[in-house]
Amino acid sequence: MVVSLSQGSMYYRLFQPRYVQFFGILKHKTLQCGCGIRWSSQTASAKKGATFGILFDIDGVIVRGRTLLPTALEAFHKLTDGRGNFRVPTVFVTNAGNTLRQQKAEQLSNWLGIEIHPDQVIMSHSPLKMFKQFQDKHCLISGQGPILEIATGLGFNKVTTIETMRSMFPMLDMVDHKRRIKVPCAFAQYFPKIEAVILFGEPVRWETNLQLMVDILMTGGQPSIVPNRLPYPHIPILACNMDLLWMSEASMPRFGHGCFLVCLEHLYKKISGKELKYTALIGKPSEITYHHAEHTVAKHARQIGLKENQIRRLYAIGDNPETDIYGANLYNRYLQSKRANKKRKVTQLKAAQQVAIGSTSDSRFNVYEDLVIDDGVDVEPLGVDSCESILVQTGVFSDDSWDDNPQDLHHHGHRDFGLDPLLKKPTYMVKNVLTAIDHIFRKEEYR
Repeated sequence: MVVSLSQGSMYYRLFQPRYVQFFGILKHKTLQCGCGIRWSSQTASAKKGATFGILFDIDGVIVRGRTLLPTALEAFHKLTDGRGNFRVPTVFVTNAGNTLRQQKAEQLSNWLGIEIHPDQVIMSHSPLKMFKQFQDKHCLISGQGPILEIATGLGFNKVTTIETMRSMFPMLDMVDHKRRIKVPCAFAQYFPKIEAVILFGEPVRWETNLQLMVDILMTGGQPSIVPNRLPYPHIPILACNMDLLWMSEASMPRFGHGCFLVCLEHLYKKISGKELKYTALIGKPSEITYHHAEHTVAKHARQIGLKENQIRRLYAIGDNPETDIYGANLYNRYLQSKRANKKRKVTQLKAAQQVAIGSTSDSRFNVYEDLVIDDGVDVEPLGVDSCESILVQTGVFSDDSWDDNPQDLHHHGHRDFGLDPLLKKPTYMVKNVLTAIDHIFRKEEYR
């Protein structure tokens, strides 16, 4: 019988009526005692499986544009068992929103040479499926790619694209003289009122999208009617992907959807005199995206044969301090606050029980698994303990632009997330995705 206490602890083996005791730091070594019996030791993490999950950004971490980064294949080889099966719960969290999740999974599979299931991929728009109150409202959608298919796949039943809106109201789009249509549509008066706007990602024709969106917001969703006064608050806006910049094959970062949002916010305020307000901001760095990612990691843990409640830590690997790092640190702050609140509730509950029964020494009163407080918050299990951020230097971030003083870092994040410079500081900073995996494995004593 072998009992592993911990790495560097004593290991005991039972022979006949007496114990033989071994001392020393043991990892994956094969040892042989005097009786000729061979045995091997392993770290505890290797025996019971990974107790951590990994969240990968894609652009700037695994690829740049459509070019696979040199260290990506070796990094993912370490995460699998040699037959393409994942050993570590792995989820891809991208702010891209111009493609279907299935297509992104297929693209990743082709790049990495291993099967990536669509359930492992979180697009910037994935959490929108939780906003069921908008699924039966008439929504105007903006972006590029198969956004109509994306919207219906997320459960939105009544959607209109910017192009359809332009066809119905051709007199609205007047910036490009060559595209002007001077004949009005006869069916414009029957067009149903727009009840919400969903922004999936950066569009192709910014001037058309900006003009029509401002029209919709300033007319309460009815661009054929001039209101007597400005409808405010305006109709709901749900925006995905706040990345100001992203990294492709070009030497400098490219405009992201965050740039489009900046234009929309400033134009609306300049014209209306009012602040543009979002009903929801989806995608990194929002907590809702990382909350969704945590549940996705737990699901993948089950699929690869692990217990979902054994995942105690998340590692988020990204290249953008403004979204990847800020979001991971923001979610980690939420986790710490959540744990503190739940521990406080448990302490209060224990104190109440002490008053009721005089003592909590009886083990019957020390079991708090699946306990539900009156506000509906379960005390156990607590979920993951932490979400640690890892910044790589293969994308948006450049070591040359880094300043050790977080107060001096320029703010590229979205205005609604404020500016907390400390949240832009990664837990760890490494060269590339391979050194990130090596660092995680060393920290977790996992091989």
